[in-house]
Amino acid sequence: MSSNIVWHEASIKKEERRTQNKHQSFILWFTGLSASGKSSVANVFARRLFERGNQAFVLDGDNVRHGLNKDLGFDEAGRKENIRRIGEVSKLFVESGHIVLTAFISPYREDRQVVRALVDEGEFLEVYVKCSVETCEKRDPKGLYKKARNAEIPNFTGISAPYEEPANPEIILDTESYSIEECVDQLTDILTSKGYI
Repeated sequence: MSSNIVWHEASIKKEERRTQNKHQSFILWFTGLSASGKSSVANVFARRLFERGNQAFVLDGDNVRHGLNKDLGFDEAGRKENIRRIGEVSKLFVESGHIVLTAFISPYREDRQVVRALVDEGEFLEVYVKCSVETCEKRDPKGLYKKARNAEIPNFTGISAPYEEPANPEIILDTESYSIEECVDQLTDILTSKGYI
């Protein structure tokens, strides 16, 4: 990093944006196995927020790898850099007064903690989208588990690479036992009761 850079203070503060938007800005960090329902829950919830007049945006793992992170692989170093970059982008969304919903496997606790440390207390809510690998493998909407079992995809989380479940997530959504809509209802109730939305 160059030493010839200086931080330029913004003319509009985060608190002013929140006041104008009439809601808090924060990160909802959806983590879980592939096919657990992270993107589905995040997108249905984003639509609900939008219809309520909230400013929200979804950062989806596959979508981000089409652009910002298209240069990264799926080895441990690539995964870590993927999450670091998304953390920095998420922080910008929080500063802009938005609710940012991130749907990334983000298999390592340490990486999720790095993102949590980027923002202020209460601005990072870890949402564990809980679903067993057996159920995720049965769903397999993209055929990735089948490819992983056939050794066509190396370093596949839950099969040939580890997934570290959150130790103390703020929210747990059990997509094995509840539908996407039911999980969105649960999420709405939790965030409303906590005064986030």
